[in-house]
Amino acid sequence: MRVGIGRETFPGERRVALVPGAIPALTKLGFEILLQKGAGDSAGFPNAMYQEKGARIVDERSEVFDSSDVILQVLGLGANPEAGVSDLKLFHEDQIIIGFLDPFSSPESIRKSAERKISAFAMELIPRTTRAQSMDALSSMATIAGYKAVLLAAEALPKMFPMLMTAAGTVTPAHVFVVGAGVAGLQAIATARRLGAVVCSYDIRPAVKEQVESLGAKFVELPLETRGVEDKSGYARAMDEEFYRKQRELMGRVLAENDVAITTAAVPGKKAPVLITEEMVKCMKPNSLIVDLAAERGGNCELTHPGETVIKHDVTIMGPLNLPTTVPYDASQMYAKNVLNFLLHLFKDGKPRFDEEDEIIRETIVTHRGEIVNSRLREILGLPLSSERR
Repeated sequence: MRVGIGRETFPGERRVALVPGAIPALTKLGFEILLQKGAGDSAGFPNAMYQEKGARIVDERSEVFDSSDVILQVLGLGANPEAGVSDLKLFHEDQIIIGFLDPFSSPESIRKSAERKISAFAMELIPRTTRAQSMDALSSMATIAGYKAVLLAAEALPKMFPMLMTAAGTVTPAHVFVVGAGVAGLQAIATARRLGAVVCSYDIRPAVKEQVESLGAKFVELPLETRGVEDKSGYARAMDEEFYRKQRELMGRVLAENDVAITTAAVPGKKAPVLITEEMVKCMKPNSLIVDLAAERGGNCELTHPGETVIKHDVTIMGPLNLPTTVPYDASQMYAKNVLNFLLHLFKDGKPRFDEEDEIIRETIVTHRGEIVNSRLREILGLPLSSERR
């Protein structure tokens, strides 16, 4: 089997799907590695490093696709809807595509992929189970996003994070409020604490209180009904508007006491819930700021402009996009490790297993043999559901 890695085509993307250090584990099992020239340059992995590990370098993207049984990508067609369209004509029947595909937000892109009779696996659908933990690329990238969010805040806030005892007097610490204590939120808490800020955090899932407190932050408890707030995979469920209204009312008081708010609340495949309204922003301290990590899904703040930094009511609102690509070296290493572990799980004795009894494979595959096989995606596209499919 030959594994191909082309240059990422999403604008500004600097990561690469496979790093040189992951190659020996694949070649040991009989895989050949084909790399488009320069694919790893932006991440800090030049061609020579791949060649030293046994990869073959080619000039043309088309050659990578034509000659490979498996294509590894960071952002595949669904997650790269504009530039990724050019890859459609390069796919060939029975080829395996692995990467972030954003299937629920870009169902038509996945439909077009299915027409090429490829088998596509979406890395963001890796189940959050102990067995699949080493393959959880979504969590890996969320870790980087949480870390970078705090650095952005520290750079933009017109005061320092730590308390300092100086000859000129005491500098009081910044107060940071992290909304959502998933992977990104927990990393944001840890990073803000390392910088010396006073941190509090809120999550609709009361079960994360212990994790928040273990990082030295205060867990904010709001008197809300929390039954059924997370799905079987541990992700937060979308709640009704009445729940969010009450949540905003109670959370506004906490928001007004802090210098920085970092929001991370996202529901897979859905628009991010609005947790901070314009009225709440008006009540925040002058020169405070919001870093909205849900900007790619529309934002948790009503005033967020995805990809932009705006100032409204003396509050700076940052809507960063694709933060992991700003740390391409480590992000690529983490992602490559996740993909490597998934590949080693998918292939047995040199052949891919399309085993519907295996939860990891069943949950991750979205197209196979010309069909869309993910039941949620079929429902979105109005396709009939089969009792034989999940």
